Amino acid sequence: MWTNENRGRYDRRGLRYPSDLTDAEWEIIAPLIPPAKRGGNKRTVVVREVVNGLMYILGTGCQWAALPKDLPPRSTVNDYFRRWSHDGTLEQIHHALYRRCRELAGRNDDPTAAIIDSQSVKSAEKGGS
Repeated sequence: MWTNENRGRYDRRGLRYPSDLTDAEWEIIAPLIPPAKRGGNKRTVVVREVVNGLMYILGTGCQWAALPKDLPPRSTVNDYFRRWSHDGTLEQIHHALYRRCRELAGRNDDPTAAIIDSQSVKSAEKGGS
């Protein structure tokens, strides 16, 4: 709920893009980022900027080619997106941020109930007896 007390917590005006990570968000997900691949060159990209690029793409729904030039190259961001999608890193990041949002809202960090709407029930009716 929007109150004067918590309005500042959601203010993103100080960020370059509204989709950029705050320092508090980065502290939550930084430990979840896997280390650089073994045997290759040293990682030269700033991983936080890669995550900011991913958040920009996911938040705006823009095309990869429309990724702003002040973020890492789209090929780099896309490579990390594919790798982290495959190894489950993105799912871990989502779950950690989701739990934090629930905690900040004063709710249990794991939901205890689910709602099934009528559309879900109708689609489940197909099949045999």
